[in-house]
Amino acid sequence: MMVAMHREHFGRGPGAARTIVADGLVVCLLSDIYTPVEKTLIAAGQSDHVRQARTLHLRALEDDYMNRVQAIVGRPVEAFLGATHVQPDLAVSTFLLTGEP
Repeated sequence: MMVAMHREHFGRGPGAARTIVADGLVVCLLSDIYTPVEKTLIAAGQSDHVRQARTLHLRALEDDYMNRVQAIVGRPVEAFLGATHVQPDLAVSTFLLTGEP
C-alpha cells in the first residue's frame, strides 16, 4: 500500500519497503524515496525544503493514508505520524491503531 501510494504520488516507487505490525502499531519504512528533482535540490543544500514539501504532502493525504491502512488491517487508525530523513534516504510512517485485533 505505501509503495503504491509513493509510486502514485511521486512517479516512482521506493527502492525498498518494510512494514512491521505489532502491539497496535503499523510502521512502514521506505528507502531510496527521493525523485531526481529532490536529489538535485538536496545536493544543492536544499534538503530542508525537500523535507518540508514531503511533510506538507503527507498532511494533505493524511486521511487517505489512514483510511487505506484501516481497510487493510481492519482496525481504526487513531493517529498517523510521518517523517523523512535525507542521509540515509528514508521515510517512516507510523500508524497507531485502536480497538481489538
